[in-house]
Amino acid sequence: METAKLKKFAQFSRRSLIEQVSAKLNLVLADGSAARREQPKAIAELEKQLHEHDRELLVERVAYTWFNRICALRFMDVNRYTRIGVVSPAEGQFQPEILAEAKMGHIDEEMVPEKIRQQIFALLAGTVPSRDPQAEAYRLLVVAACNDYHRVMPYLFERIADFTELLMPDDLLSGNSILAYTREAMTPDVCGDVEVIGWLYQFYISEKKDKVFDGLKKNKKITPENIPAATQLFTPHWIVRYLVENSLGRLWMLNRPNSKLIEVMEYYIKPEQPESDFLHITKPEEIKICDPACGSGHILTYAFDLLYAIYEEEGYEPSEIPEKILTHNLYGIEIDERAGELAAFALTMKARARQRSFFRKPIQPNICVLRNIRFDESELENYMDFIGRDLFTAPLQTTLKQFEEADNFGSLIRPEVTDVEVMQKILEAKNVSGELFLSSIHQKVLQTLQQADYLSPKYHVVLANPPYMGGKGMNPRLAAWVKENYPDSKSDLFAMFIERNLDLAQKHGAVGMITMQSWMFLSSFEKLREKLLDNATILSMAHIGARGFDSIDGEVVSTTAFVLGNGYIPDYKGAFVRLVDGKSEAEKERMLKEAIQ
Repeated sequence: METAKLKKFAQFSRRSLIEQVSAKLNLVLADGSAARREQPKAIAELEKQLHEHDRELLVERVAYTWFNRICALRFMDVNRYTRIGVVSPAEGQFQPEILAEAKMGHIDEEMVPEKIRQQIFALLAGTVPSRDPQAEAYRLLVVAACNDYHRVMPYLFERIADFTELLMPDDLLSGNSILAYTREAMTPDVCGDVEVIGWLYQFYISEKKDKVFDGLKKNKKITPENIPAATQLFTPHWIVRYLVENSLGRLWMLNRPNSKLIEVMEYYIKPEQPESDFLHITKPEEIKICDPACGSGHILTYAFDLLYAIYEEEGYEPSEIPEKILTHNLYGIEIDERAGELAAFALTMKARARQRSFFRKPIQPNICVLRNIRFDESELENYMDFIGRDLFTAPLQTTLKQFEEADNFGSLIRPEVTDVEVMQKILEAKNVSGELFLSSIHQKVLQTLQQADYLSPKYHVVLANPPYMGGKGMNPRLAAWVKENYPDSKSDLFAMFIERNLDLAQKHGAVGMITMQSWMFLSSFEKLREKLLDNATILSMAHIGARGFDSIDGEVVSTTAFVLGNGYIPDYKGAFVRLVDGKSEAEKERMLKEAIQ
């Protein structure tokens, strides 16, 4: 995919949206503003948010929210997943199709409530005062469309009759608007693959990432809110395919030796010797795949494609397959809320592409954004007294307190109790609706157990391009925590994820990763290597070296991609491919294909 135009657009959009949202914030909060008269509840909520959060972070969050929504709407418009073009004009037209239709008297009654429709018609007819009736009418249409998609994708299209709507950019219709630039960058060609969403995400945060790294040079540590920007790196598609095909694909070929899946796996390396110690699968629904640092979901979306081929081969009805994949097979974990939203969106688009009626029966992808959850001692004491103290073992009580810094530790958290399904069902059956004080505590307990369940060792395949961060960048709390919890891999987050991902996989499961190459030979990772050699098996490795990411210049990132078996297999002969001499992504990919053939 040609990404230069996307990078320029995403970086411009971030600066432009932050500027517009900031200006709008000043406008709506001014004494005597129209917003104060007409939307006092939204203003009250906005002022509350400003009291609780830093102004700059709030502006950035709202700007990001609108960027995500606009890009998502454009992607759906281009692929005709929307009933009518929300941000895109019909062919030969200039204004968004939804506005052009409204001007002709046609507004979707299912999408736009009656009261809003009458308001729009009045604006367009000029019967109510407005400085820019078309712009105001269009804003109402966009908000209604976003609220309509709340039913299908609540994680991305939260209902926005609140301060987020107040801070919506004013200029949406001019030739210099954010929508005009979105249409120019997100052409039908690049929107042919949902991968475009991942690229836009990486480029949107790239300038913030640069700022964080400039701070590192001045010995500024990376705070929890900046970890996502500092550690996100979009994985090239050929590396994703290598990882997925030699983990998920390999598992399937071991269970179905005559499967024709091998014909579509260009990067699959066939084992040289027969194997007996593998996870036995009777049906595709049993397979659980996790990306514990899923970002915008690139690895999961290709896993979706391969799973679809597996279900097809097993004779499932095409109309059933997308729902089954999203319900049973794919799990993603993230600390960045916006990235998690995009991962869920990408999987939903994969499902919609395969099933036209998917939006009629929306299934929420299994994407867990880890959130900080804190309990006061008195809260838990009162809750346990009400529910019954015999249910709360000491390990369970410890688990309830392990997510106080989830935004800092992420998937590296090892819950004391991971088999929480029975406890979840017991607590879900408890009726605390009449106990106002306990109701919020009850929800926090259930959310904690859900997060612990995602982090349980239940997966057949674990796949990741984990965050990279050495000790120099870690904030003091993170640095102290990793020394205590990951003494053998504490030098870098990516090395800790190698350990953690093996924890998440079932015995004989597969772990596929791309990481920095340094763990292979630096003395600081010697104990990690010993642990891996004693407890795991390197099934295959593509040693990429430098210049494996065209989106990164020079020799900055030297990487290796590999698949581990979670268990030691004596005398196993793994497949190793050396790609370090390749001068570019394309050359390294060609070298890998040639080695496999």
